[in-house]
Amino acid sequence: MVDPGTAAIAGGVAAVVGAPLLLGAAGFTAAGIAAGSIGAKMMSAAAVANGGGVAAGGLVAGLQAAGAAGLSGATAAVAGTGAVLGWMASFIS
Repeated sequence: MVDPGTAAIAGGVAAVVGAPLLLGAAGFTAAGIAAGSIGAKMMSAAAVANGGGVAAGGLVAGLQAAGAAGLSGATAAVAGTGAVLGWMASFIS
């Protein structure tokens, strides 16, 4: 069994390092949402559901803002989530 504290730290670090990579891979980049990406499909679905526009403050807008800014303001939340997941995983044998 892994020490829960070590697992929490590892989970937090992995989330902070991995989140920008995953956002970029999903198409949420500093230049905008990449054509043909998962992000583009999400944006299309959100626009259809909202009558042609993407809602400010919604999931797609938040992911794009995080992708464009490199997470800045969301880093603590991402680290905290990763830490909790790492801590929880330490109890799985």
